[in-house]
Amino acid sequence: MAVVREAYGFVHEDKSPLKDVYGGPSGMVFVECMRIRPADGDSKTVILFSHPIGGGSFLPLVTALAHGGHHVVYCNPRYRGNDTALILEKCLLDLGACVKDLKQRFGYEKVLLGGWSGGGSLSLFYQDQAEHPTITTTPAGDPADIVGAKLEPADGILLLAAHISRSVTLTEWMDPSIHDEDRPFDRDPELNIYDPGCPQKPPYTPAFVERFRAAQIARNRRITARVKQTLAELRGAGDENMERPFVVYGTMCDVRWTDPTQDPSDRRPHTCYLGEPRIANDGPVGLARFTTLRSWLSQWSYDDSRADGLGNASRISCPVLVINNRADLACTPSHAQRLFDAVASADKEIVQVDGADHYYIERPDLLPTAVATVGGWIARHGF
Repeated sequence: MAVVREAYGFVHEDKSPLKDVYGGPSGMVFVECMRIRPADGDSKTVILFSHPIGGGSFLPLVTALAHGGHHVVYCNPRYRGNDTALILEKCLLDLGACVKDLKQRFGYEKVLLGGWSGGGSLSLFYQDQAEHPTITTTPAGDPADIVGAKLEPADGILLLAAHISRSVTLTEWMDPSIHDEDRPFDRDPELNIYDPGCPQKPPYTPAFVERFRAAQIARNRRITARVKQTLAELRGAGDENMERPFVVYGTMCDVRWTDPTQDPSDRRPHTCYLGEPRIANDGPVGLARFTTLRSWLSQWSYDDSRADGLGNASRISCPVLVINNRADLACTPSHAQRLFDAVASADKEIVQVDGADHYYIERPDLLPTAVATVGGWIARHGF
């Protein structure tokens, strides 16, 4: 089926006192979108994909859904391609503005949120706040009026190769052998699983995994405490809107990468979606490698981020479809199951796609399976 791509954008108001994106006038935000649809045929339903840093309009699954007869829109929030200063509450404002624009611009009556990868927890966060708005500030205390935005709830959510949240995913990948952020390469050999001299070897004992996980959470909390202290010092000096960027090393260290008995699936051991995890652990494109005080609290803090996929899922009522790619090198099977178990809606379904990788790059032959699963679910719900 032939498809057409239509790039478009819109501007909506933003009253944030602190500008955290490059370029453009203060007080306004530009949101860039791509509509991908069959060349022939209208639809009253659209699948709206988004991700905190966008950039997915050419993803194989997004394109395949359009070739399968579905109208798809990919929404790039204001932080397109750069999550250094990203505030998840502002991503909700951009996504909410996009939902309203879709109905006004194209006349869509039903909007389904396509939550692929990090877009899964964003979709759940959005729906939670659309159904039960509570937020008026960011975790750092800056204005972010989600209540006043009056987000329009989606009609359904597709969780496609999704993880449970950026904050928990990062924490599960944090290198617990780093005990001092000012000396990131002075690492505890007892916890440094990439060091050949580490006494712990796979398959790891349950006691070691428990210690490893506890140390990851403790490290996240140490960074959070430091962030809050720095913010307090800046504000105490009268610099209410002052920010500070910083670097976080060691963010791709997980026992699941080196021990295939952890969270077992069809994925290959000793690799991840960024290649060799030992290299990605300190490489330039790791999660949270470059961040800011406010952004850390909003998207990476284990305790402070409100984009808590499991908590958000426990408060939503719309239909939900979860698809787990069993060879996924980013979002491992436990994430899909945890999301499914957490969803409060009685109308929920989980489907396993054996052999499918995160992007369907290695197994494009499995794309029709995913598209048919989504299409069947949409048809059964009358969307």
